[in-house]
Amino acid sequence: MKRSSQTVLLVLSGTGLLHISLLTDLYLRYVKEWMRPVLIASGVLLLLLGAAEAWSHRRPGAPRDEGGQDAHKDHDGHRHDHSGVPRAAWLLLLPALSMLFYAPPALGSYTASRQTSQPIAVQRDDFEPLPALSPLPLTLGDFTSRVRQDPGQAVKGRSIQMTGFVTPVERGGGWDLTRLLINCCSADAQAVKVRIYGSEAPPADAWVTVVGTWHADGTLGTGSAAVALDARAVSEVDRPTNWYRDALPLPLPR
Repeated sequence: MKRSSQTVLLVLSGTGLLHISLLTDLYLRYVKEWMRPVLIASGVLLLLLGAAEAWSHRRPGAPRDEGGQDAHKDHDGHRHDHSGVPRAAWLLLLPALSMLFYAPPALGSYTASRQTSQPIAVQRDDFEPLPALSPLPLTLGDFTSRVRQDPGQAVKGRSIQMTGFVTPVERGGGWDLTRLLINCCSADAQAVKVRIYGSEAPPADAWVTVVGTWHADGTLGTGSAAVALDARAVSEVDRPTNWYRDALPLPLPR
């Protein structure tokens, strides 16, 4: 690879990182919010490296061969180029261009359908009383914990409201309301699912808010309880900016 091409790759990669992290929120498709400063700093560093590479290549007195590359002659007069980098570096071109022109979509139902629901953490303290709201907004994780660990059975008979995206299921009936959670980046994403009964499945990956009651199967407050909801209403909503988070339900459209 010529040094001019190396410079172009550095500049494209840096510009792509700055595009998704500084000028847009596309970076949230791949990493958590706290990594934004790291991405911005990396983009700036790549641009500076590209500028330094271009300057060193063009400065007066820089050794060049006939093709414009740095080279030197050995004692036999043969010319050797030492400016090349592995051809594998060209593999950086595709992600650099994709960050600028077509950022890959976030993970969705395809990934979630190939995972079991993330195990819930054991509740060490007593559950807080639930507010007297109807419907009651809950996250998928909170609903799962309440269904399987709350001895007070606080969700029994309550109208519950949750938001997530649609994951079709092949067997067992119903469909899954899903959230994907990440610790660092999309590579470690884990699914949290609540099975929805009583409503025809919307299109895969559609974001919806579901209102319903606990699907009575198993003993509420124990590990045998079904993490499921009998839906009374399903409404499509806008996709959240940061979808790798188990957040409270989005406002229903008016």
